[in-house]
This record gives sequence, C-alpha cells and structure tokens, in this order.
Amino acid sequence: MIARKFFLRFADALLVALLITMIAKAGWLDEIDLRICDKFYQEAGEKNSDIVVIGIDKVTLSKLGPNSSISRRDMARAISYLNNNVPNERPAVIGIDALFTGENPADTEGDSLLVDAASQFGNVVIGSEADLDAEVFSLENSNPFASWNKTWPLISSFPALDAVVDIGHINAPNELDGITRHDLLFVNITERGKLYSFARVIYEKWCHYKNLTPKPPPETESNGIYYLSFTAKSYSSGYNFWDLLEGTISSKVYRDKIVLIGPYAPGMQDSFPTSLDRSDLMYGVDIHANAIQAFQNGKFLYEAGQNEQLTILFLLTYVMEFSFRRGKMKYVIGGWLSIALGWLMLCQILRQQGIMLHVAWIPLSASLIFLGAVATNYILAREENEQVTATFGRYVDPAVMIQLLNGGSKSIELGGELKNIAVLFVDIRGFTTMSEELSPTTVVEILNRYLTLTTECIRKYHGTLDKFVGDCTMAFWNAPLPQENSVELACRAALDMIAGSEKLGAELMTRYGRKISFGVGIHWGSAVVGNIGTSFRMDYTAIGDTVNTAARLEANAPGGTILISRAVADILGSRANVTSLGNTIKLKGKSEDFEILKLNSLNGFEGEKF
Repeated sequence: MIARKFFLRFADALLVALLITMIAKAGWLDEIDLRICDKFYQEAGEKNSDIVVIGIDKVTLSKLGPNSSISRRDMARAISYLNNNVPNERPAVIGIDALFTGENPADTEGDSLLVDAASQFGNVVIGSEADLDAEVFSLENSNPFASWNKTWPLISSFPALDAVVDIGHINAPNELDGITRHDLLFVNITERGKLYSFARVIYEKWCHYKNLTPKPPPETESNGIYYLSFTAKSYSSGYNFWDLLEGTISSKVYRDKIVLIGPYAPGMQDSFPTSLDRSDLMYGVDIHANAIQAFQNGKFLYEAGQNEQLTILFLLTYVMEFSFRRGKMKYVIGGWLSIALGWLMLCQILRQQGIMLHVAWIPLSASLIFLGAVATNYILAREENEQVTATFGRYVDPAVMIQLLNGGSKSIELGGELKNIAVLFVDIRGFTTMSEELSPTTVVEILNRYLTLTTECIRKYHGTLDKFVGDCTMAFWNAPLPQENSVELACRAALDMIAGSEKLGAELMTRYGRKISFGVGIHWGSAVVGNIGTSFRMDYTAIGDTVNTAARLEANAPGGTILISRAVADILGSRANVTSLGNTIKLKGKSEDFEILKLNSLNGFEGEKF
C-alpha cells in the first residue's frame, strides 16, 4: 500500500513537471515572463553626456516645407557647420541615421556638397542596411532571429559618398512581441562579410578620436544578436536640425562629442516600443545612442541557455509537486515562498555577474503547483468537514455549521455585522403553572416535545436557531446567509408552530388534563449579527432593537396567536391575511403609533400536520 502511494506521487510529480516544462518550451509563458524580465533587467540610468542627439523633428519639417525630406544640401550645411563653426571645436564623430542611396541627377551639386563636407575631417558615419528578402523573412517569422544567420546584399550610400565616410548598418532584429530588447552587432553582407552596426562603428571611431582602446564587443552567435541594456529614453540636446541649419547651436553643445542626427518625429516611422518603457516609443536614433553607451560601459547581459533553464525548471517543478502534494499547509506555503523568492534572489545575483534567467518561470510554476496543493488540501478538508457536519449537525444549527466550516478560523472570531433580519420569538403559554403541578420528568418530556416542534419548523423553513431560554425559542432569517423571502419563511414557520401546537395540546389534554399553546412575535429590521461572547465561550446570535421588539411582540401574544409588526406586514403584502390591532397594545420603548397586527394565514399556505 505504501509503495503504491509512493509510485502515484512519483508519477503525478513527473507528469506535472513534464507538462509545465512543455508549456514553457512552447512559449506559452513568454508574454508574462518577458514583461517581468523587462522590468527586472531594464532600468533607466545616467546617460553619457558625450552623446548628443539632434533630431529632425516636427519643427524642422515644418520649416523645410510640407512633405519635405532632408536634402543633401541641407545635410552638407549641417556637417559643415558642426566641423567649421569654431576652429578646433568640432564633434568627435557625426553619425547620420539616414540613407543616401544613388546619385541625385536633379541635384548633382548637392551630392558634391555632401561628399565635400563629409570628407573634410573624416569624422562622419552614415547608415546603411542589409537588403532583406521580404518573402524569405516572412516565412521565418516564427523565429525572427533566424534570418540574421544568412548573408544579404547591402543597401548603401552612393559610391562617391561611400568612399569618404564610414558606414554601419542600421538594421534591427524583429521580436515576436514587437518590443525592442536586442540589437545586431553585425550583419552578414554579400559584398564585404561582416558589417558592424552604426553604433559600433561610431563607438570605435570615438575611441580613436579619444586615443582609447575600444572595449570588446558583446559575444554573440553567428547571427550577431545581443541583449541591449537601455540607459535612457532620450539623448536629445534640446536642439533640432533646423537650429543647426540656422547656426544657433553653440560649439559647447557638441565639442569632442558624438553627435547623432536622425528622425525625431512620429510621422517618420522610426520609433519603437522598447523593454525600457513599452508604453512610450523610442526613436531609432536614441536606440543607437543607447547601444553606443552600452559599448562605452563594456558590460553586457548574456541570456543563459534555454535548454539548461528548461532542465532546471523540470527538476524544481518535480520536487515542488512531489513535496507539496498533501503536505501540511504551513510547510507548503513556506516551500512556495522559499522557492519563488529564492529564485528572484538568484536572478539578482546572476544579474550582477552578467547572466540573465527567465525571471517568471520558476515563481509562476511554484505558484501553480501551490494552488494545486491548496485545491487538493481543500478537497481533503471538505471531506473531513462533511464528517464533522454529520457528527455535530444535530447539536449546532446547520447554517451556522456551514459558515463555521467555510469561514475557517475567521468565522469563529469575535465580532459582528449589521444586517436586516426577520426575528421570531415563540413561548409556551401556561407552562409555568403546569410545571408546578406535574413531576419534573413529565415537565422535561413535555418541554422537549415543544422545543422539538419549534426547532423542526425553524429548520424546515431554513431559519437560524439562535437559542432556547427556558420554554422560549428564538430564531432569525436572512443570516448568516441572505434569503430573498426571509420574512415569509419566518411567518410560515410560525404558522406551522401554531398548527402543530394545537395537535400536541390536544394530546396533552388527554394524557395530563392540561392544555398549553404558543404565543409568537415576528419583527423585521436591522440587528447586529455575529459571534458574541468571549474567546472561550461565544454564541452566534443577534442583538439590537429589532430583537427586543420581536420579543415584546411575543410577550403580548395570547396563546395560539402570531403578532407581527407593520414592517413584516408590508413585506408580506397581499399574500398575508392579517388583522390590524392598531396601537391597542403598547410595547415598551415604542411610540404610541407603533402598529401591531395579528397574522391569520398566508394565501395558499396550509400548516404542516405533526
């Protein structure tokens, strides 16, 4: 038997671990994991003041005319101004995030001006692109990184410009969720082999200008893809391209710095959501600036192997499932928190070592297994509760028992809540006189018969039996669980009590020569309902004016009579056959106009025979 239980636990843990590992491998956890990883591994920092962005923004486009593009003449003017405005105060590097493909036969002079300006100091880097085959690329969209293992032709500037500038590619890898978090160190070009990125070429040129040894680039596979740690959303100098053409930018802004010129307006289709901030698009020229600063820092995060992480996930989920199933909840909770928080701590430690893990895989899996363990324990506890209910249900009202079982320890704490309830009091008329004349054994027998009658009526109509006080019974409706027809249920219970007492009274007259009857009072209103007493002795009961009023109605009810308040009668409406007694009966604590009514019957209702 023990071996069989062990085998079942082993098989259960194995299946759960395999299932969760397959889910992770299939990418079904990617969306939440990537979101958490973006928050965990990306955080804004201090941007390098050596990098300055001058954007081609809305103001620039409006000054240059509607639907205009930046002409080669204008770019030549911008380069000349930066390099010649103040002698010996030019930028270290001028990076232009734009393509100038093919000569312009309509403005050959503009081409010449751009070539002359770019060649003057040799500090200009121009963007270029790998010419991807759109059809091939779309076929590989299930793995968007796969295309970068291939070799592609180059889209570059016109030859005369290419001869006097450095070029770097401006391609970016697509990602399945559309969020930019990787960059391409290089692309494989048919004509020249590896072509390094626009940002890497600028960085190495800046190092040459500063007489620095370039820091090693990140290690990549053959596709050149690496994880980009973003630093800042914007490297804008506060000036735009039009200010450059107007000559209003001081050399202090750009002297010995990296100046990047590129699109900085939404309509130019060069802005992307990034892992630094998914909700705020980042312009392409700022992404290049972040990459340059990453090269300057020389610290990169490397993603741990997928297969290795899947193996760890399988082993941990197996251990969790095997240990959590049917374990004590305090140990299950402790194990869940230890594994989830421990994994987050490990992610933080390895992050300092430059290693990235899937942050959400283990905490998510631990939480799923924890919830499964909770569900299992709940089912087992429910079975135990059913046994408890069967054992103690005869002593405690079922509604209260259910609330205690479902509410756990909270339900047995002291305290209450304000609720509208229907309160019923029923008392035996003539019992005191009879108890003085009959033997104690007979008195107890008769009392038990009456209390059994009232209890069965209360339970039949789903009331909560509050207490017995001598020969008096108190019950209420609409608590602990809400009931739509609580007032009618209370009144039906009262009518059944009156009908049952008549038969029982006739039997007592025959046996003992004594006849007794019931007086009932019912009121509807607000009362405090809950556990009242001390930590070692409490009752689930109701207190308040509504309870007192119901008790006083019962105290004034003759034998065989049900007295109700106007609040009860109004709720019953046309269903009730009542006789108004007006204010002929005075209740303690109530005003002179408090109306009392006698409930005769309910339409379509026949009291149950006992």
